[in-house]
Amino acid sequence: MSKFELKLPRMGESVAEATLTSWLKEVGDTIEMDEPIFEIATDKVDSEVPSEVDGVLIEKCFNVDDVVEVGQTVAIIQVGGDVEIAEPEHKDKEVETEEPVLQEMVSAAESAVMHARAQTSVAQLNGTSDRFYSPLVKNIARQEGISFDELETITGTGKDGRVTKDDILNYVKKGESNPVERISAPERAAVQERVAVTQKVAAPEKVSTPVEEKVTAPPAPEKVAPATASTQAPTSEKPKTQVSRGDEVIPMSRMGKLIAKHMTDSVSTSAHVQSFIEVDVTNIVTWRNKIKDAFFKREGEKFTYTPIFMEAVAKALKKYPMMNISVDGDSVIKKKNINIGMAAALPDGNLIVPVIKNADQLNLLGIAKVVNDLADRSRNNALKPDEVQGGTYTVTNVGTFGSVFGTPIINQPQVGILALGAIRKIPSVIETAEGDVIAVRSKMYLSHSYDHRVVNGALGSMFAKAVADYLENWDLNREV
Repeated sequence: MSKFELKLPRMGESVAEATLTSWLKEVGDTIEMDEPIFEIATDKVDSEVPSEVDGVLIEKCFNVDDVVEVGQTVAIIQVGGDVEIAEPEHKDKEVETEEPVLQEMVSAAESAVMHARAQTSVAQLNGTSDRFYSPLVKNIARQEGISFDELETITGTGKDGRVTKDDILNYVKKGESNPVERISAPERAAVQERVAVTQKVAAPEKVSTPVEEKVTAPPAPEKVAPATASTQAPTSEKPKTQVSRGDEVIPMSRMGKLIAKHMTDSVSTSAHVQSFIEVDVTNIVTWRNKIKDAFFKREGEKFTYTPIFMEAVAKALKKYPMMNISVDGDSVIKKKNINIGMAAALPDGNLIVPVIKNADQLNLLGIAKVVNDLADRSRNNALKPDEVQGGTYTVTNVGTFGSVFGTPIINQPQVGILALGAIRKIPSVIETAEGDVIAVRSKMYLSHSYDHRVVNGALGSMFAKAVADYLENWDLNREV
């Protein structure tokens, strides 16, 4: 009989931690090898973590919404033999009898006051806020008498600035260093007077206080207390949105909040500049219509325009490698591999960006296979964390929804993103040996957003022009 520690596996080069979003098994459940035990989420993808052994789950080491680092033990599984389920230890603290009786009774009375405050603060924790508070954090706030307004001032260290269990416990711990400060002078005077009278009338009895219920926070780096009005730097207050009768308040999903933060962080980090170029893709449209049925019959998959655009971008990145970079402080990192992110819309309206690794080393058939596979697994939430990491440049197809062009936001830490507009048939002037003529052509816009901190207008425009030239000079006799 042995115990197996199921650790959070490595999920990609740049992924150091993940949030535990749900447990799929309970303590005591029998587990088979490769059976999912829990779900985790990174800033890009949700994923299930399977068991590596057969056995019985005997211990959960983390709660839902906890942040787990790669390599940390998340669950313990009993392998073989009789199973002994570990009971949670009850570490109730006994009130020390060596303390003076007076101090003990004062502490008891003060705790009672704090408990009463906590009961009256329950209604106050139902306020509206842009911040998410887990049920655990709210329960601790109620127990400690922390109002909703006070909760809003606590600095959060979790994802999206979320207040974690450790944040609120550290806040409480700092306040408990001098419990008297948490009770007003009149309240304390009343408590002391009551204790003095009680001392004269009868010998004090040992009082069991709510101290037993308090949770001790683990040691953590000291956090700076919220700044006072006199020291706080001036900040622009977010306008509060008024909710009228009949309005529906829809909480953002976890992924929605992560995307929102990622987008605002990118805008505040990169100096976004755009270049636009119109492309005649008549030859591509004609060629695809000619080969798509034969391709489907041979490969069992559809041939879309996406692989063609990905190949064009890969060739342009090869020609202009300073678009295939990232910024690290005061340094620029020139990437060796060309890994193109492919923005894909999800059924719930969110967006995910799987990555085509080493796109420049794939032929058109290979790119088509990878594109179809990633798109299909994106829609079914079956991507692995490593498949949404390591991108060096991103392409997004806004034309899918009918947009002619757009101004996409850069996917950090990259420095460029290309938006593909809708292909439209429009009248166009064509130059011929006999003179100019007007003909119907299939055209589209390429919208190139790039980081002006490190990419100047010339490079950004030449890159977009290189993609356009490759598309316009498409070989109608090409085979795939």
